[in-house]
Amino acid sequence: MMMKIGDLARATGVSPRLLRYYEEQGLLTAYRRGGGGHRRYDEDAPAVVGHIRALLAAGLPTRVIRELLPCVAGPGPELEHCAAGTLREQLRDLEAKISTLEGARSALTGLLATTVPVRNGERRQAGR
Repeated sequence: MMMKIGDLARATGVSPRLLRYYEEQGLLTAYRRGGGGHRRYDEDAPAVVGHIRALLAAGLPTRVIRELLPCVAGPGPELEHCAAGTLREQLRDLEAKISTLEGARSALTGLLATTVPVRNGERRQAGR
């Protein structure tokens, strides 16, 4: 049974606009039926949208999700072994970003520790 975009939106809690975006990104397949060219989705579309949402929640970009969707198994999403390399790469990238952010936080904390409070409405001049 095919679903209209509004039905899929209600079933998943995802707006029609976002469903169209998923389609544009190659994450979701829609079929055009009838004279009006309305989008129709397969009955497994709610599960696919659920997988997409779970992978987005893990911080994965849509281009990576597009690569991983063929590796999704079950309603979970559980991922087959074909996803392992991509997931390891994404985790390494995330850990590098976290390390960079921790360095920035440390530097900012150090700068904050060196600030001098302003007294009696005086402004501190540069070089003083």
